Amino acid sequence: MRNLFAAILLVLFFVACDSTTVWSDTQSLPEGWDKDRNVVFTVPQLDSLKTYDVFINVRNTNEYPYNNLFLIAAIEFPHGKTITDTLEYRMAYPNGEWMGEGLGSVKENKLWFREGIQFSEKGNYNIILTQAVRNNGETQGVSQLPGITDVGISIEEATQSP
Repeated sequence: MRNLFAAILLVLFFVACDSTTVWSDTQSLPEGWDKDRNVVFTVPQLDSLKTYDVFINVRNTNEYPYNNLFLIAAIEFPHGKTITDTLEYRMAYPNGEWMGEGLGSVKENKLWFREGIQFSEKGNYNIILTQAVRNNGETQGVSQLPGITDVGISIEEATQSP
């Protein structure tokens, strides 16, 4: 039994060391995601010569009532420039089954945000996420988005240069 435990720990160690993730952060949203709440991530100085892929990580439960997710995502550069995108991600298959990884009612989705970018300016970057889900035919956004429990950002070294 002790040998089995040691073997499992050894495998986990090698799997964890194989990651290309250079930085990640997650924020918990225990009461759901309010439309007026910006989730802000401050990215520390990264190697300006390397190219990175940026992902948005979203954890949802069966309480999430939609099959997609709309986000407004902005990157604030250290010297004042801001790039803003409106993004849509599918969260469920047409049959209602959740996409993402995980067992039971909690699924984690790793969503592409930016591919092949460089953080060439010195200083910290801010990545700001805001939920922008709306019901069909309504102009006002959903005020409280239930079922989204955590939102995060992960940055990985790009596997290919642009």
